[in-house]
Amino acid sequence: MELSVIVLIVSFVTLLLLSVPIAIAIGITTILTMLFTIPPDPAITTVAQQMATGINSFALLAIPFFILSGLLMGRGGIARRLVDFAKVLVGMFPGGLAYVNVLACMFFGAISGSAAAATSAIGGFMVPMMNKEGYEKNFNTAVTVTGATTGLLIPPSNVLIVYSLASGGVSIAALFIAGYLPGILVGLGLMGVCAVVALIKKYPVGERVGFVDALKKLLDAIPSLLLIVIVIGGIIAGYFTATEASAVAVLYSLLLSVLFYREVKIKQLPEILLKTVETTAIVMLLIGTSKAMSWILSYENIPQNISAALIGFSESKFVILLMINLILLIVGTFMDMTPAILIFTPIFLPIVTQLGITPLHFGIVMVLNLCIGLCTPPVGSVLFLGCSIGKTTIARVTKSLLPFYAVMVAALLLVTYIPWIAEVLPRAFGY
Repeated sequence: MELSVIVLIVSFVTLLLLSVPIAIAIGITTILTMLFTIPPDPAITTVAQQMATGINSFALLAIPFFILSGLLMGRGGIARRLVDFAKVLVGMFPGGLAYVNVLACMFFGAISGSAAAATSAIGGFMVPMMNKEGYEKNFNTAVTVTGATTGLLIPPSNVLIVYSLASGGVSIAALFIAGYLPGILVGLGLMGVCAVVALIKKYPVGERVGFVDALKKLLDAIPSLLLIVIVIGGIIAGYFTATEASAVAVLYSLLLSVLFYREVKIKQLPEILLKTVETTAIVMLLIGTSKAMSWILSYENIPQNISAALIGFSESKFVILLMINLILLIVGTFMDMTPAILIFTPIFLPIVTQLGITPLHFGIVMVLNLCIGLCTPPVGSVLFLGCSIGKTTIARVTKSLLPFYAVMVAALLLVTYIPWIAEVLPRAFGY
């Protein structure tokens, strides 16, 4: 192994162990590795150029718009209305609040495009409610953190936009459409776990909502759910691109939250805009440093070496895909989704395309895989947030998470080995 590769691995792992922010760790690691490869002045210049090039993409304009849209919807009373609507649909079953939690997370995650936002907004409502009804606290937290990840598959989703950039231009619209069935599959699997646990623990049966009340809750939720129809419908119909759709989402969210629901006051908008800028800056720094690291990985021929090693280990498509999934599952436990996608897509995409896997299919596999990492220790961001909301610890909640992990991994394997799940809808719409 070359010295520069050793420097890259050792420095990156060391910085992560020292709890250095991931974007900073990636940037420092890249610079140190380049210093062992090329002279200092070109090394620093190359890092700066690659970071600037990495964020110089029209498609990335969608990210701040979708972040702003998600924040507006999160503050706009959307969560409560989606919870009420979910109760109408699934609240009458044994353990009904657990189903409501998962379904509301799916709805809100799809609207906001953020697992963290779904955990915070839906968990803030559902966890105390479930605690009050006698559900076990750690189970409630486990339901919330796993259910929230489905919103990263069900569009609009910022991580799918990032994958489009990393893969060299896979259609964002096609990725959005492809995420529906896998996202729903994961959600149904999580509900299946809730059903089994509810029967074992004898959790209470939810109240059946009357027709008039159900109709009122449906009407209250429809304006929120229409965001999905407007964004995805507009893209499919060709009225606007995915980037333009993000701006439409902001306008709709603003009208809905400020004028229709009146949950967001005009004086709160500067705070929301500032939060949008902060979040966007973090994401863009991650993208810039990750693209720089991808450059040095390519310069050192690391993707080619890994590809040769995997194909040399086995010629079986089944085995190679399984190994890639195992690597990504491990990566997801200590690395955020955005840098993981930007760094590992250029490494694994050439391998899977040789196996006959389309970039579209692999994108959904990769995002689903890394979603599991968001709710796994030691550094799962959604898991930390969920434990804070549920007032519990990672050690205590892990046992309750195990059956949910099993279902998510099972869904991952199904999506990996049955391409139809990810590709049928894009094909139906001509992608």
